Amino acid sequence: MAERFGGKYSPGSTAGRPSEAASGHPRNKSRAVWLFVAALPFAIKAFWQPAEGLVQHLAAFALLTLAAWLTREGLRAEHAYDSRKVARRPAFPRKLSATFLTGLGLGLGTVAGGGSPWVGAMLGLTGAALHFIAFGPDPMRDKGIQNIDPFQQDRVARVIVEGEAYLAAMKAAAERTGERQITQRVERFLEQARRLFRTVEEDPRDLTAARRYLGVYLMGARDAAIKFADIWAQNRNAEARADFEALLGDLESNFAAKTALLLADDKDDLDVEIGVLRDRLKREGLVHDD
Repeated sequence: MAERFGGKYSPGSTAGRPSEAASGHPRNKSRAVWLFVAALPFAIKAFWQPAEGLVQHLAAFALLTLAAWLTREGLRAEHAYDSRKVARRPAFPRKLSATFLTGLGLGLGTVAGGGSPWVGAMLGLTGAALHFIAFGPDPMRDKGIQNIDPFQQDRVARVIVEGEAYLAAMKAAAERTGERQITQRVERFLEQARRLFRTVEEDPRDLTAARRYLGVYLMGARDAAIKFADIWAQNRNAEARADFEALLGDLESNFAAKTALLLADDKDDLDVEIGVLRDRLKREGLVHDD
């Protein structure tokens, strides 16, 4: 299906306005790709080896490939952690596990290639050290949740996982239309929805007020996107497109207004707490009226 050309300076382009979810690329993300490439020689060389060498080379390839995959997933988890003010540390240390597997894979590959176990151990330790230097450790501490009820935070996490599934389905439906402007328009709404996600994550008390937006409204938006993609695939109905774009505009403005309202409520709560504290200090004679 033909797709309209688009770029940084094309009409309606969102280039230069990175989404909150996509902005700030994971540290050294491109290096993770080369880890997959580095494992390939062991797979290629394996088929010119006797049975024992074949198994060893394939095992080294498997270990290095698993290490590369864990590194990539660890960088994604680290990016998600860094992009949020409130976050739990990753439950599984992916990058540290990848460091160990890299050393093990390189050591096994060296022995399989005819090197001594001592040389294999030294090369494995060197490779593990370089991996650690290049990618670092996983986040080890929770952040921003010291004064947040864990039960409330778990509730928010479940709702946001469900909301992200709705957003992913919307994006997939938009991409199915093959229309760049539709895809960009949907991505603008996804950015705004994720701002609301972050606001609720930072203060789980807002979940009750935002629950309908994170559930019912997103479910309806997903269903509308899927139905529009089906209609567009059949007859490219211009009226349906106009209605869908109008719906996206309404959703975006409503989500933006809700986010602003929650932020304003948080500031009002802070002003009340500051006022109460000042009154208490005045009663105790610690501060004086101007």
